[in-house]
Amino acid sequence: MSPSLTIDGKVISDSSDCYVIAEIGHNHQGELEKCKELFRVAKQCGADAVKLQKRDNRTLYTKAYYNKPYEHRNSFGRTYGEHREYLEFGWEEYRALQLYARELGITFFSTAFDIPSADFLAELDMPAFKIASGDLKNIPLLKHVASFQKPMLVSLGGGTMEDIQRAYDTIMPINPQLCLLHCTASYPTPAEEMNLRVITTLRERFPDVVIGLSDHYDGIAMAVVAYVLGARVIEKHFTLHHTWKGSDHAMSLEPIGMGKMVRDLRRTRIALGDGIKRVYESERDPMFKMGKALYAARDLPVGHVLTPEDVVIKSPAAGLPPFELERVIGRRLLTPLREEEGITWDVLDGSLA
Repeated sequence: MSPSLTIDGKVISDSSDCYVIAEIGHNHQGELEKCKELFRVAKQCGADAVKLQKRDNRTLYTKAYYNKPYEHRNSFGRTYGEHREYLEFGWEEYRALQLYARELGITFFSTAFDIPSADFLAELDMPAFKIASGDLKNIPLLKHVASFQKPMLVSLGGGTMEDIQRAYDTIMPINPQLCLLHCTASYPTPAEEMNLRVITTLRERFPDVVIGLSDHYDGIAMAVVAYVLGARVIEKHFTLHHTWKGSDHAMSLEPIGMGKMVRDLRRTRIALGDGIKRVYESERDPMFKMGKALYAARDLPVGHVLTPEDVVIKSPAAGLPPFELERVIGRRLLTPLREEEGITWDVLDGSLA
């Protein structure tokens, strides 16, 4: 029996479509209406969920880090703290976005980067919780979020198998609603560091939980490969335009890319099929045209005993298939055949001459 996970009423399993999360993060640039537009377009693209990031910046960062200068083209403040605060949504924005997501019919949740943020999201009754790669070793946060008894999606970037096992052993006794997301925590991730076969390793090591991919590759191809390998959740950064201000936009998918990725993932599930080889009705006309059959090499009279020189193999397949050649040679014709007339069993004597 394959593992399954249910998020906001949608069941994720080996037999399901891939669950696609449009990771907006802070690509909304601190603007509520822009975030709503990202939600709306993500829904149009076919994403199952949209996700933000929640931080309690004052308590999360050291004072030195919070106050360090942060003035460059992607900065929204003079210091790193000002930058983060500018991009952070509070209660009113989150409530407005919850209502809008429900109106659109798309699931909305967020990444909790610290315990105060986790409590903030829990009070909003978020349907799921994401844990970023940087918190794979943060056992107190993992325990705290697990206690909410909501689905948890944990990214594994920068972690060893020992780190993953520790996180798994921490969460599962408290809350078995877990998805492990294979991830390489570089932005964007080069193909040679994707290491997608880790998905197979994770499925073998943790057969009781859903495995997915937090995909930082600059393109859509790796998501389909991940699905074929068994990933059933794909998280992909999403923006409306690569040139917008902010560090994540350049490696995020624009709407055309997101739409194509979702389309390809849906097609992949169908295209994988059930493993039973069969002939489809759609193949019959092409195979008649391209296929070969046994034909008379020249005009042949009734009673003639067929020799190899009497038979040719040609298209279309309007006669016996070529594998019947040896059974045809040596049989007597019951009716005459014209040159290039297809040879069928009803024109042949049932026994060899």
